[in-house]
Amino acid sequence: MPPRMTMATRLVLDVLFRDLAADWYGSQIGQFAGLPSGTVHPILARLERVGWLESRWEDIDPSVVGRPARRYYRLTDSGATQAGRALASARRPQLGFAPIPREGLS
Repeated sequence: MPPRMTMATRLVLDVLFRDLAADWYGSQIGQFAGLPSGTVHPILARLERVGWLESRWEDIDPSVVGRPARRYYRLTDSGATQAGRALASARRPQLGFAPIPREGLS
């Protein structure tokens, strides 16, 4: 089942679509999307669970670099296809109302 296409999910996907060959880490995605880490990381976990993303841990020695290892994310090929369709569908206007008759306008 695909994830809900909330505005925050769409913003995260927009960042990932900026460069499909790039590996993105969570706080970097949050910075580009304008979202806090507490919003971004649950979205990334959901997208990974449905197979839209793959992730890997950075191979560093934190004591040498002076920071924790980062977890990098990127869209899978099938995830990019499915996410692209979901984004296109989410951006289409939903017209669930009746038009106003012309004679009703003044």
